[in-house]
Order: sequence, then C-alpha cells, then structure tokens
Amino acid sequence: MQNDKLLNYLHLHFIVFIWGFTAVLGALITLEAIPLVWYRMLLATGFVFLYLKIKKENLRFSMKTLGGFALAGIIIALHWLTFFGAIKASNVSVTLAVISTGAFFTSLLEPLLYGRKIIWYEVFFGLLVMVGLYIIFDVEASYTLGIVLALISAFLSALFSVINGKFVLKHKASAISFYELLFGVIGISIYLAISGSFTTEFFSVSTHDWMYLAILASGCTAYAFIASIHVMKWISPYTVMLTINMEPVYGIILALLVLGDAEKMGSQFYYGAIIILLTVIANGIIKITQERKRKRLSKT
Repeated sequence: MQNDKLLNYLHLHFIVFIWGFTAVLGALITLEAIPLVWYRMLLATGFVFLYLKIKKENLRFSMKTLGGFALAGIIIALHWLTFFGAIKASNVSVTLAVISTGAFFTSLLEPLLYGRKIIWYEVFFGLLVMVGLYIIFDVEASYTLGIVLALISAFLSALFSVINGKFVLKHKASAISFYELLFGVIGISIYLAISGSFTTEFFSVSTHDWMYLAILASGCTAYAFIASIHVMKWISPYTVMLTINMEPVYGIILALLVLGDAEKMGSQFYYGAIIILLTVIANGIIKITQERKRKRLSKT
C-alpha cells in the first residue's frame, strides 16, 4: 500500500513535469497559435475517443449538458490560443510566470459564480501578485503583448476550472474532456472556415512539427489528463495542489535547458516570478489547511 502511494506520487510529479513541457513544445513548434491549437485539440480528441471506446464509457448526454460542454470547450480553446500566442509573442518563462496568476482569478470568479464571500487573505495575495507582475512588466517591457495574452489566458483557465468544477460532480471527467476538446475543435474550425484560413498552406505541416504535435496531443494532453485522474484516487488533494503548483517551475527550468539563451532573463524577472509562485503556493496551503479544519469541526 505504501509502495503504491509512493509510485503514484512519483507518477503525479511526472504528469506535472509533462504539463511543464507543454510550453516548451509550443515554442518548438513553428506553427502559429491558431493552427497549433487546432491540431492539438483535433489529435487529442481522437486519442481520448479511443480511450473511451476501449473503456466502453457512456457518451450520451442531454442537449443542455452538451451545451455546457460546448461553452467550456470554447473557453479552453481560447485559453490555449492565448497561452501559445503569449509564448510566440514573448517566451516560455514570461508566459509561465504570468499564467500562475490563474489561482487568483479563480478566487475572484468563485464569489461571483458560487455566491461565496470574498476572503481577505485572497485580496492580500492578489495585491502581492500585482507586485510580482509590476516587477516583470517593469523590466520586460518588450514582452508586453505576451504578458497581456498570458493574463487573458490565466483568466480563461480560471473560468474554465470554475465551470468544470460543477460538471465533474455529475459526469465522468474523461467524457467531459472528450466533448470539450471536440467542441473546441468545432469552434476553431468554424472561425477558420469563415475567415478562409483552410488553405493548402494550413495543411502543410512539416515532419518536425508533426512529431512535436503528436507528443503534445498524446502525452501532454490525452495521457496526462487521464493519468491525473487515476493518481488522485491515491493522493490527498493537499499533495496534488502543492505538486501542480510546481508546473511553472518545471516549465521554466525545462525552457532554460532546451531553449537556452532565448529563455535567459534578467534577475528582476525572477524576483517577480518568485513572488507570484510563492504567493500562489501560500494561498493553496492556507486553503487546504482551512478545509481540513472545517472537516475536523464538522465531525466533532
């Protein structure tokens, strides 16, 4: 039992490591953000569909539920478009540092969508994040577009998480993922068709890009998603939360190792990034600690 828990803990770190590598793959793929996301979602939809067929999962839902999946699918598509757009406009390190603000967008969205009160320490941590962002903006002014796109991406990621939080309570995560990926592809396809972007050039993808797209769609999307569900059966939410917060750290380190000089930033950038990352981790620790206290009190 103890060995099983250790193996799943190591598995979780491997999954988070893979998520961190997603941004590096985005920088290595020469496609622009829109075709990159379209191919990623299309291939990932196919991989998840094969998994669902092997597992013989139910894919029948009401029109109302499918409408909710469609909305979430469009949001996650826009999140990835702005995420990879940010990488193309700046670099991996800047994008991952700014994308960490997603946890604080979630803390703002939850009171609006779930009707809970605003928590004082979330406001305080939000101000600290703004300090970190100010430092990054101040020293990396040439990456302004990338920073703005990453902020939009972080907001969309938070919105997606809050919406998906309701779906997961009622439906299997693998089926949700399939439909959200599918509707995301359909949404982007409609835009590409209207704008006349489905050209010969659009479908001319180099062998180099196909290789990285296959890794991105299979390993970093389909496999990582399904595997993350499995390990959560063995590991506490507290451990999962702390480990997932390592994603930007892994990503920035990988970017430095793989992409080299293109990812080297001034010392002030890292000061700002550290402020953001430590604040996100502190916020998560406080949340989990308070949740544990509530559970203990409810049992007494």
